[in-house]
Amino acid sequence: MSTAQTAEPTIYERRESEARSYCRSFPVSFAKAEGATLTDSDGNSYIDFLAGCSSLNYGHNDPDMKAALVEHLTRDGIAHALDMHTEEKAAFLETMEHLILRPRGMDHKVMMTGPTGTNAVEAAIKLARKVTGRKNVISFTNGFHGMTLGALALTGNAGKRAGAGGVSLNDVTRLPYEGAMGDDMDTLAYIEAMLTNPSSGVEPAAAFVVELVQGEGGLNAASAEWVQGIARIAKEHGALLIIDDIQAGVGRTGSFFSFDHMGIQPDMVTLAKSLSGFGLPFACLLIKPEHDIWKPAEHNGTFRGNTHAFVTARVALEKFWSDDRLRNQIALKSQVLEERLHGVAARIDGARIKGRGMMRGVDVGNGELAAQICAECFHRGLIIETSGAHDEVVKVLAPLTIPMEQFKEGLDILEAAVDTLVPFPVAAE
Repeated sequence: MSTAQTAEPTIYERRESEARSYCRSFPVSFAKAEGATLTDSDGNSYIDFLAGCSSLNYGHNDPDMKAALVEHLTRDGIAHALDMHTEEKAAFLETMEHLILRPRGMDHKVMMTGPTGTNAVEAAIKLARKVTGRKNVISFTNGFHGMTLGALALTGNAGKRAGAGGVSLNDVTRLPYEGAMGDDMDTLAYIEAMLTNPSSGVEPAAAFVVELVQGEGGLNAASAEWVQGIARIAKEHGALLIIDDIQAGVGRTGSFFSFDHMGIQPDMVTLAKSLSGFGLPFACLLIKPEHDIWKPAEHNGTFRGNTHAFVTARVALEKFWSDDRLRNQIALKSQVLEERLHGVAARIDGARIKGRGMMRGVDVGNGELAAQICAECFHRGLIIETSGAHDEVVKVLAPLTIPMEQFKEGLDILEAAVDTLVPFPVAAE
C-alpha cells in the first residue's frame, strides 16, 4: 500500500495557528473515515489507533448513530436549545439512567457543562469548593485534566502549563500517584501522613481529582486497592472524590466507567470524549444529589448540552450497553493487545507495557524512539501517537469496535515498525 504523504496545503501554514499539533505528525489531508479506517485525499488508507484520542471509542461514522442523526436533521429537529427541555435530552437522560446509572446504584444528577472535558473539570472543582468551603484541590503527578486555567492548575505537564503564559496556577496540591516514587514507596501512606500532619503545609482539601488510568501522563494505571485507599482518605478528611473519566471512561478500560468493580462511589464523575458516541462535542458532570447545590445558571454556557450529541449518545448507549456483547469484545481484544504488546516490549531493551483494557501502550524508554516508531507506523499505514512525561509511551487507542482481523493487522504494523528501528536480537548459539 502506498502511503506517500501529500504536501501540506499552504492554507494551513498561512492561516492556521502554530498551536496545531496532531497534523504535524500526520501531514496528509484526510477525506473520509469509516469504522477504524481513515482515508486521505490521495486514496491512501490508514488503520486508526488514535480514535480521536479516545473520542471515537465506537469508531468513525457508526451507521446507526449516523442514521438517527440524519433523521433528526432532515425532520428539522432542534439543533440548539441552550439548556431548555427537548425530547432528545429527555431520551438521553432516561437511557443513561436505565442502562448506566441505576444498574450501578448511582443516584447521580447529570449536569450538562460546556462541550469539552475541561469544562466538566472546571464545574467539578468549582462545585467541590462551593460544597466544602475549601480552596485546596488535590491532584496527582502526571495527571492531565484540561487546558483552561482551573483544570490546567490540576495538570502536571510542564509543557501544557507553559501555555498559560506565566499566570498563577494555584490552590492545588499535587501528590504522588501510585508508583510515581518507585515500587518501594507506599504513596497512600505518604499521602495520609501529609494530610494528617497539621505541620505538613497541605491545606484541607475540597476534593481529590484523579484519573484511574492516566491517559496523557503515560498510561499509569491505579490498582483497585490504591483507588479504594484514596476514596477512604478523601472521606476521612472531608474531601470529595472526583473521578476524571474523560479518556478512561465509556468502555476504554473494559466497562463503562474505569471505577466499575472497584467498590467505590465517587462524589462526581467527569465525562466527555466518547460520550456522544459519534465524535460530537459533549461533556457532562455526574454529581451525587446531596452535592448538587448550584443556583440556576451559576455554571452555565451557551453550548451546555448538544442536541445532536443527545441523539447519537442515546443510540450509542442502547446499541452498546444494553447487553454484555461489547464488554466481552473489549475483554477479548484487551487480552490480544496485552499479549502482542508484551511481544513488542520484548524487542526493546528495558521496555514495559502499561495501562489497562484497551488503553494500553509500551514505554520504550525515551521520546525520541517512541516518535520514530510512530512515524514509521504512519509510513506503513497506521495512525498511532505517544504519551507520558517525555512522550516515551507508544499508546494504542484503537476503537473498541475495531474488527479483530484489522486490529491484528494494526498490531502487525506496530511490530514491523519496531523491528525496523530496533532489530530483534538473535540469541547466541
